[in-house]
Amino acid sequence: MARSAAKHMKRINAPKSWMLSKMGGIFAPRPSQGPHAVRESIPLLVILRNRLKYALNQREVTLILKRKLVAVDGKIRADPTFPIGFMDVLSVKKSNDLFRMLFDTKGRFVLHRISEEESKFKLCKVTKIVVGHAGIPHLYTKDARTVRYPDPAIKVGDTVKIDLETGKIVEFARFELGALAFITGGNNTGRIGVVSHIERHIGTHDIVQLKDAAGNHIATRADNAFIIGTGSKPMITLPAGNGVRKTIMEERRERQAKN
Repeated sequence: MARSAAKHMKRINAPKSWMLSKMGGIFAPRPSQGPHAVRESIPLLVILRNRLKYALNQREVTLILKRKLVAVDGKIRADPTFPIGFMDVLSVKKSNDLFRMLFDTKGRFVLHRISEEESKFKLCKVTKIVVGHAGIPHLYTKDARTVRYPDPAIKVGDTVKIDLETGKIVEFARFELGALAFITGGNNTGRIGVVSHIERHIGTHDIVQLKDAAGNHIATRADNAFIIGTGSKPMITLPAGNGVRKTIMEERRERQAKN
């Protein structure tokens, strides 16, 4: 008899990007089914309890959500284990906090504070374009969105800027040389650079080479590159450091300078 999907998760098996204490308990909240994969998302419970410190336990998080105070991408969410993924916009009405979920240069989920104007849109990566029933073209994005009648110039791998109120595409960025990319997977997660070369490999993964603001060269799979703009003009605000990973010695010197 086939087994159903797992409903529990041990803390020892939770993704490192959550930054959960391994000694803080036995179980961890498992993300529910939603727009993001389990290993590519973080539960709303962990964000409100462990990151933002709005609650001390799961019961308090449930009470906050039942009062309809938290919205993700402009929609009220009441599920404590709702998955929050890359580029999602989190808003808390009571405190007027607005965040965009990104990665730091060590591959961990980080909440980047944004303005009210920036919270009205999000960037989505195009994963598939098909012609559906009655010859209607459909565009599918990484976060499980479907857009009908997209611009014919949009291709798989490009990034579209979507208005969260209307769900329509406002702008798009091409996956090409000179584009600014955010790495969302692999050992270089969280690093940002300009695409300098694209290697096509038939039957396997394409490789993209990037150059960050410090002049460092990065190589990653094309699937891990998320286009966020062109050249030095990103379509969103970026965390401090602009996606440049520092060495252990550089981090040590910074800590010593602060002390």
